[in-house]
Amino acid sequence: MKKTSTRLADGRELIYYDLRDDSVRDATDRRPLDRTVTTSEIRRDPLLGDSVAIASHRQGRTYHPPADECPLCPSEGDRLSEIPDSSYDVVVFENRFPSLAGDSGRCEVVCFTSDHNASFGELTEEQAGLVLEAWTDRTSELSHLPSVEQVFCFENRGAEIGVTLQHPHGQIYAYPFTTPRTALMLRSAATHKEMTGGENLFDAVLERELAGERVVLEGEHWVAFVPYAAHWPYEVHLYPKRRVPDLLGLDEGARTEFPKVYLELLRRFDRIFGEGEAPTPYIAAWHQAPFGALEEFDGVVREDFALHLELFTIRRTSGKLKFLAGSESGMNVFINDVPPERAAERLREVASS
Repeated sequence: MKKTSTRLADGRELIYYDLRDDSVRDATDRRPLDRTVTTSEIRRDPLLGDSVAIASHRQGRTYHPPADECPLCPSEGDRLSEIPDSSYDVVVFENRFPSLAGDSGRCEVVCFTSDHNASFGELTEEQAGLVLEAWTDRTSELSHLPSVEQVFCFENRGAEIGVTLQHPHGQIYAYPFTTPRTALMLRSAATHKEMTGGENLFDAVLERELAGERVVLEGEHWVAFVPYAAHWPYEVHLYPKRRVPDLLGLDEGARTEFPKVYLELLRRFDRIFGEGEAPTPYIAAWHQAPFGALEEFDGVVREDFALHLELFTIRRTSGKLKFLAGSESGMNVFINDVPPERAAERLREVASS
């Protein structure tokens, strides 16, 4: 992998990740852009104890542009985009309309391929491996920023999810706090550790799932399963078999096998609902341990957390979506219409030949 860092016309950082070591990235951003002005502010909810990002400047962000005006395609002739070069393998750049900025963290965009009409599931294993390297590198770099406590790499796919740019891409949020979902996991891990005399909760969950009926696919280094209490109609958790707290901890074997396992998982998601159905909308979310202190989580250290990816869709059956209504949105109590065992069975049924 070759990494080349440059700056866009408004001062934002852009980084090329190339498969070839002899790639030259010297194109300049020719757009007459002013410096980006953000109004991001973090407000803490005194009742729930969580945080909300107030970012009014995002109202003006790019919204469903036509394909020939896509800001994530390479620049070509007089059509100038966020990527100055005429081609790329993987690109990461600071979001022009970030939810988090400055002392409130940082937001980045990850473009998986220059092909506007592709999807992550259509990448080659070599391309998917390069994306993993980019995620890992950004996790490392962002973790050293003084305002950053947790790094979250994710992909939103599909208009049903709320995606406003159709080009295959994901995002990275670098939060200035430990996110509520991670805090819940850490508290559960702390409680389990105390009650069992030191047993790791993530290890216990993984051991139980490996012995059960909800495993979707398994490799030498990775295992994917539908969790016992899945929140979403089709939800899969992907774990490395050797527990590590973040992407930086993956060994060479896990890095090499990841593209094959993950691409197969994504391709199965697109086959869940049968031929002729639109591509399955999904969210793919990497869960990594925070980089800040964990004193509030009694007895838990970073190494107790288990890196994993959670992949889920809001489509519950052909042509029908799972909406978050009163119980889910009002009380955070999910109601799942698809039994996890049946979801796992279906995901095994659609295995590629």
